[in-house]
Amino acid sequence: MTGMGSLLEKHINKLASPLKDEEELLTILKKRLTKKEFKILMFLADETAEEIQLEKLNLDEKRYQEVKTKALKKVNYHELKTELCR
Repeated sequence: MTGMGSLLEKHINKLASPLKDEEELLTILKKRLTKKEFKILMFLADETAEEIQLEKLNLDEKRYQEVKTKALKKVNYHELKTELCR
């Protein structure tokens, strides 16, 4: 699995079953995360340099880390994990 799927597999704790396909994952995440949280996960999946992310999102380092941490916590919520899995 490439892109968003591999990113989620790396960051989700205790993944009980396989993730849905890439297109379904993106649809669910787009619906469940804020725009900035979603964009940060997209940049992480594409392995975009952090400096470029900060510039494109118009965030300082501290705020970027806060939003990134919040997004990664959200993907670990049981309800969302269940939705992301088959």
